[in-house]
Amino acid sequence: MESQSTGQVVTSSIDAATIDEVVISPVMEQGLEPSSLSSIDPAGASLAAVQAGQPVPAENVKQLYRQFRKAALESTARELRKQQYERIQTQVEILSIPIDNISVNDFLSQLKKGVVFTPNVDHLMKLQKDMDFVKAYSKADYRVCDSQVLMFASKFLGTPLKAKISGSDLFPMFCDHHRNNEAIKIFLMGGAEGIADQAMERINARIGRQIIVQAHSPSFGFEKDEAECDRILTMIRQSPANVLVVGVGAPKQEKWIAKYRDQLPNIDIFLAVGAAIDFEAGNKPRAPELLSKLGLEWLYRLSTEPGRLWKRYLVDDFPFLWLVIKERFARLWRKPAVDEPASRKAW
Repeated sequence: MESQSTGQVVTSSIDAATIDEVVISPVMEQGLEPSSLSSIDPAGASLAAVQAGQPVPAENVKQLYRQFRKAALESTARELRKQQYERIQTQVEILSIPIDNISVNDFLSQLKKGVVFTPNVDHLMKLQKDMDFVKAYSKADYRVCDSQVLMFASKFLGTPLKAKISGSDLFPMFCDHHRNNEAIKIFLMGGAEGIADQAMERINARIGRQIIVQAHSPSFGFEKDEAECDRILTMIRQSPANVLVVGVGAPKQEKWIAKYRDQLPNIDIFLAVGAAIDFEAGNKPRAPELLSKLGLEWLYRLSTEPGRLWKRYLVDDFPFLWLVIKERFARLWRKPAVDEPASRKAW
């Protein structure tokens, strides 16, 4: 309170219970232990007073709280740097794009929150020239290998990836993994009219519960219509979903997720899965497993949709082989940096 005669601020004393409430408890929530008080309050005067059950001047409490907050933030920053370094060490870079080197089981177990993109050859080629796509990719929390061709390329470059986790495999595996997890509820977005609804019915029947709570097939070119995007966002926000699965093709789906993720606070996990919705609906056939293992799934898809896919596979993606060969020779000739880890820094 303020003294009427002198105009000076008079601080009252504060007891141990108050100190515990406003200082120690918040600090412990930040991951620090009360024992760290000695390093922040070297003289130990405030701590000694609390332990003795004596009141402590309010100004001391404020100072102690500020010091604790600073220490907590520094501790959190150190932990984040450690996690980032560990993440860098488990990434493989192909054509300057970092890809998470992780097994299927580890990935599904770790995935609690974040944006998941599934890079393949077509993505990597588009990322060489589409800066908006690059910006969207930089916002992904996970980038997992979508292509057997990339598996071969990573081995050729001397940094083999552990597993292929394509969007068309990831989506059904994610549903299977959370079969008995009632907390997971999915909003499905993609496919031509009615396709998302078909996929929802088939998946829910296979899983044995309503894991997909709502489905929507947007109109062609919806991403350019702000009014339609607003309607879609409203549908997602009003649904009970905490997972959004988007399958409208690259780079459209990645750009849409990057643009609107912050407007969907109810969504914990975003999955960009390409043609997976069509596959799950039975609208398009999957390539035989043998062709997929041989890295020829692209050839099968080309044979089923030549009019739509010939330019992608035979023109746009054709330079990939040459670029990988160039990168291989560049790595052989490049002098290792003294002050950098084996993998380059993450985005």
